[in-house]
Amino acid sequence: MNHSTHHTEFLAGLRAGIPIMIGYLPVGFAYAILAGHAGFTTMQTVLMSLTVFAGASQMMAVGMIAEGATLAAIIIATFILNFRHFIMSTCIYNHMKDGPLSLRMLTSFGVTDESFAVFTTGNKEHTSVYYYGGLVSSTYLAWVGGSALGAAASGFLPPLLSASLGIALYAMFIGILTPNLIHRSRLVLLVILTAVLNTLLIRWMDPSWALILATLIGAAAGVFLVDDDKDDKDEKEAAHE
Repeated sequence: MNHSTHHTEFLAGLRAGIPIMIGYLPVGFAYAILAGHAGFTTMQTVLMSLTVFAGASQMMAVGMIAEGATLAAIIIATFILNFRHFIMSTCIYNHMKDGPLSLRMLTSFGVTDESFAVFTTGNKEHTSVYYYGGLVSSTYLAWVGGSALGAAASGFLPPLLSASLGIALYAMFIGILTPNLIHRSRLVLLVILTAVLNTLLIRWMDPSWALILATLIGAAAGVFLVDDDKDDKDEKEAAHE
């Protein structure tokens, strides 16, 4: 793959990240408002987004700080919440067809639920580290930008608005995932199975642990349920109909 192809792949990744950017801006805005009410300065709020880049964890962390939680409790809670990234990073690494190890390791910083969904369920032609680099670059800039805008406006908007803005993240994730599930019945079944399992487990354990366990079971089931070659064949047959 030459430099021209690298550039083309990177730009394709940037374009693929546009829907995520639209969702990240209001959610980053919401996080910044919560951080402001927790006593964060504008610099602290933006610096956290620059170095952490994990929306759910950042929101949980600033909420725990506002409630006076200890540093150890915050670290353990965010680690549990983000444990799924071990699985997602492994899947993304295996999905990439080329690129030096150093770049693959660098792009691992940008792994999020949304970038994972776009990269692993999207066009099979875009599996390079340069495409993923463009994807995470756009989402990272949107998240940091939304955080900066929210920090600047945190003194003017009520906490209730931040809660309403947070809904955008879930709507965006559903909108990104759904089109990529068309004609992939086994993957649809796996998504439903994991969601139902998570809903049931929440009744008996902490939601963070329920999410981790449901994800692990879903991933294990996916080894037997999901067949990429069969899904690709089904997609091609559906496209010709």
